[in-house]
Amino acid sequence: MGGVSNATLPSLPSADRPDVAARLRDALLGASFTADGLLELLGAPAYAALARSETVPALRATRGDTPLEALVRLFLLQQPVPHAHVAEVLPVEECLQSGWLVRTGGDEVAATVDVRPYGGPGGEDWFIVSDLGCAVGGAGGIGSRDEGVVLGVGGASTTLAGITVRTPVASALDLGTGSGIQALHASRHATRVTATDLNPRALHITALTLALSGAPAADLRQGSLFEPVKEGETYDLIVSNPPFVISPGARLTYRDGGMGGDDLCRSLVQGAGERLNVGGFAQFLANWQHVEGEDWQDRLRSWVPRGCDAWIVQREVQDVTQYAELWLRDAGDHRGDPAEYQARYDAWLEEFEARKVKGVGFGWITLRRTDAAEPSVTVEEWPHSIEQPLGDTVRAHFERLDYLREHDDAALLTGHFRLAAEVVQEQVGLPGAEDPEHVVLRQHRGMRRATKVDTVGAGFAGVCDGTLSAGRILDAIAQLLGEDPVVLRDRTPAQIRLLVEQGFLEPVD
Repeated sequence: MGGVSNATLPSLPSADRPDVAARLRDALLGASFTADGLLELLGAPAYAALARSETVPALRATRGDTPLEALVRLFLLQQPVPHAHVAEVLPVEECLQSGWLVRTGGDEVAATVDVRPYGGPGGEDWFIVSDLGCAVGGAGGIGSRDEGVVLGVGGASTTLAGITVRTPVASALDLGTGSGIQALHASRHATRVTATDLNPRALHITALTLALSGAPAADLRQGSLFEPVKEGETYDLIVSNPPFVISPGARLTYRDGGMGGDDLCRSLVQGAGERLNVGGFAQFLANWQHVEGEDWQDRLRSWVPRGCDAWIVQREVQDVTQYAELWLRDAGDHRGDPAEYQARYDAWLEEFEARKVKGVGFGWITLRRTDAAEPSVTVEEWPHSIEQPLGDTVRAHFERLDYLREHDDAALLTGHFRLAAEVVQEQVGLPGAEDPEHVVLRQHRGMRRATKVDTVGAGFAGVCDGTLSAGRILDAIAQLLGEDPVVLRDRTPAQIRLLVEQGFLEPVD
């Protein structure tokens, strides 16, 4: 995610000692230094406080002398721990020799990196390695301390992991790997994982994350964006949580792209198409500018490379002042010199004004390489609650696109459908009214969409169980309502198509 001088950063454990990493992993697991073990030890309030960068509750909960308490203080809270306490559970001398631990004043040892337990989607006990003070609760002002730090788990990284399609693939590329979270997830379902980053420190830490988690080693390559990808090399999956922050300059490597405006995210999306195999997915988190006089949806459609279907979801929009304040606080600038804070704030607004930016959007971009003559591009705003993980929902979205592309209205009426799981019908109207003003279908899974339907649409969805064709259901509804079945067959496919596209109805083979 960026290259800087790491001279001011502490040295890292050796990435060439997988034997030590394996023994350290066994020791951590043996002491229940896992996500579940932490929750049981700390309790829900203290555990949740860690995600907010608040460590006092966890410090209070680890005042005993059990091995697990010692490990939490050592690796998660970065407190020196007596050598004798650590020696009860860890291979201390090997950890000292390979650089996981260092001796401090007195008879104490300290960790050289943050190690955070992380539960994998299949119940795996993983560990995310990051720079000291960078694992708990995201950045929290870390950026102002040093440009070269490598962050651990944060909301953005878990969001991307949750939306990623997890079908088995031959090859996956994690672009801008950071601490290796996406590469770790990809190792579960990809035969070959390539991880890149401009910052060599990030590649080193990714190697540590994979080794300590018991995952296969990845092909680690240094370079910016697609530079490390060899000519002609393609992948089945590309994922990236890039340095997407739109900022004046590139002061903080872990978040600032170093290109003007949203050019980094645009370049990333546009360059992914030719690196994907047909049927392969590329999934990114991104920020994009809302420019005065421009339609933001058209702006994003222009990013989509040829030969790719796309589904772009805007989750949030902030005005330029909110956006600048968010990232100034992320860097800890609000706690420094007020004059310097004001100068940086002013520079941010000056940059936005020069570019006629009135707001910044945040969301997800998913591409799928297709050989269809007319690729489909969907750009939508969805700020409402969702249910993670969404990988299966994303995959199903594109499968439904294929189905709709291959079925004209006549073919649609011969198809069979079933109502998706956990879809409910809501009727809205005045109390005592004979008929509702409108009927809403609402999903309780995945995107949790809601859509308004008419009487025919509600009746159609309600009887879809896969046994009758769409045409036969409409004929029965026409008879029930006293309508002309030919007219009903003619005007209803558009509504069926929408219900399929949005996931309320699923085609049955």
